[in-house]
Amino acid sequence: MGKFVDRSDALTLQNEMPWEARDVPATLYGLISRTAARFPDRPAISYQIFSGATDKAETLSWRQLHGKATQAANMFRALGIGENDVVAYVLPNCTEAVHTLIGGAVAGIANPVNPLLDAGQIAAILRETGAKVVVTMRSFPKADCAQKVAEAVKLAPGVTTVLEVDLLRYLTPPKSWIVPLLRPKNPASADHQAQVLDFNSELAKHNSESLDFADSTGDRVAAYFHTGGTTGMPKVAQHKYSGLMYNGWLGSKLLFDETDNIMCPLPLFHVFACHVILMAALTSGAHVIFPTPQGYRGEGVFDNFWKLVERWKITFIITVPTAISAMMQRPVDADISSVKTAFSGSAPLPLELFRRFEEATGVQIIEGYGLTEATCLVSCNPTEGKKKVGSVGFPLPYCDVKILRHTPDGPSECASDEVGEICVANPGVFSGSTYTEADKNHDLFHYDIYLRTGDLGRIDDEGYLWITGRAKDLIIRGGHNVDPAQIEEALAGHPAVGFVGAIGQPDAHAGELPCAYVELVAGGEVTSEELMEFCRTHVHERAAVPKYIEILDELPKTAVGKVFKPQLRKLAITRIYNETLVQKDVTAQVVDVVEDKKLGLVAKVEKSDPAVTEAMVTDVLGQFTRPWQFAD
Repeated sequence: MGKFVDRSDALTLQNEMPWEARDVPATLYGLISRTAARFPDRPAISYQIFSGATDKAETLSWRQLHGKATQAANMFRALGIGENDVVAYVLPNCTEAVHTLIGGAVAGIANPVNPLLDAGQIAAILRETGAKVVVTMRSFPKADCAQKVAEAVKLAPGVTTVLEVDLLRYLTPPKSWIVPLLRPKNPASADHQAQVLDFNSELAKHNSESLDFADSTGDRVAAYFHTGGTTGMPKVAQHKYSGLMYNGWLGSKLLFDETDNIMCPLPLFHVFACHVILMAALTSGAHVIFPTPQGYRGEGVFDNFWKLVERWKITFIITVPTAISAMMQRPVDADISSVKTAFSGSAPLPLELFRRFEEATGVQIIEGYGLTEATCLVSCNPTEGKKKVGSVGFPLPYCDVKILRHTPDGPSECASDEVGEICVANPGVFSGSTYTEADKNHDLFHYDIYLRTGDLGRIDDEGYLWITGRAKDLIIRGGHNVDPAQIEEALAGHPAVGFVGAIGQPDAHAGELPCAYVELVAGGEVTSEELMEFCRTHVHERAAVPKYIEILDELPKTAVGKVFKPQLRKLAITRIYNETLVQKDVTAQVVDVVEDKKLGLVAKVEKSDPAVTEAMVTDVLGQFTRPWQFAD
């Protein structure tokens, strides 16, 4: 692991040699084989199905993980998976998910799918990727994953095999005796075209020492990651071996080595866990711990979190702002002196949350930025240098970030601190072919190599990257992308509704929550409560159901009649901030929300009482990501 104090350290690494000259394996199997040879008996991954600090856990060494990944690749190849064929997995976190990701990407193309999606969304992804094999869990109490996948496979005729993972093997008596009695009827034998096999029984039939087929000879597409699936046809991003290797190399150079223990309660269908963490472990030899099938959502994870850190002697905590918020509601009740750093991504981190975490733990948080379309990592704050809270740090080695704006003469590069669209070129960007559907790559690049992220940002005079907004208009709820179109389409289906604007309103815990503003048709009569009930039925994704709906006499609109969402965001910021100030008995109020060229939307606060101090307001509003200032 190298030193990372400032941007010059990243550039020093970059200037040593071209990326193509780096001693990085060409394939994923080459990577895991090298690490297993270097650290055969060191721990690679650990998993516990329950969150208690003394609960049963399974740990695989690098030799054992290499063997399982080899068996998985051989199994998939025997099931007809070639280099261009797809192995999808719809699984909660478990050891088998890791085997499937690695083995699937060695034999063919691995396609992780969010198990929280509904059956229709899962089916759409399976059809888009052309998946032949699907790995999922066997039916289990209090889980509907198996049932949803069975329905999805009916709608995806290209699937020939379903492999089931039975989580029963992780349980100990008496739970292991009870589950078979409570297990729902297994729907896998439902009326679909695929054969159904047991994952671990099939795995055991295959060679664990070496591949039964020739490994790939060079770079190719190795993984598909969906970027939504919330409305219509999901976008599916293509990731090549080179992108996986790049993310792993960055982690091994700047974050981890073989002595690190990484707590990763993030889902193994997301690039953060799969590429930033797992690929970095595969490169560095670090040890990754996955607690519970649902990760941070798992029962008792937050209550037991610090004891788990002590149990595993965690050095790196991988987290997101919503999880940090939940952690700070519990006492630090264990020895966490092993922790060196916490790495946060997926959404902006409020300043107050950063400070509270540092005060409670003595550990600073590193904020970073990445996106599925770039295979992941783009930038992060330095591990050893100055961290600017709210920024996402410096562009990483071999990552060229430009802030560009559109002009009649084409893209123009912005000056220091000037806001434009963040555009990225690095070894994780698959230029020209980011998505599986060619039409979705249209107008996605500037100068043919710079991926247009859809995020708005600026680079300050010290080289730190700041995200100031989103051109793509997504609502980011706790790191989960919600497409506002699905809320708008649902509400527009109500006969009393004329216009709808769905946005993300500020939330101290999730960063943003969906809300909607509605204009009724002439003579239309409906209440906000009735529209909320309508949404519960017609918005199919639970996370997208609005938390607040307000009926306005007229929505703000542009000159061409489109709903003007910046004004709606100002309304939401004003409402939420003022409600929170009242709840906390701070006699001040937001009197305006203005657009600042550097900071984006800024709440202007006016004191009703001269005794109100900046610290008092910061204590209340600092929990939100959008900044505030006293009104002039």
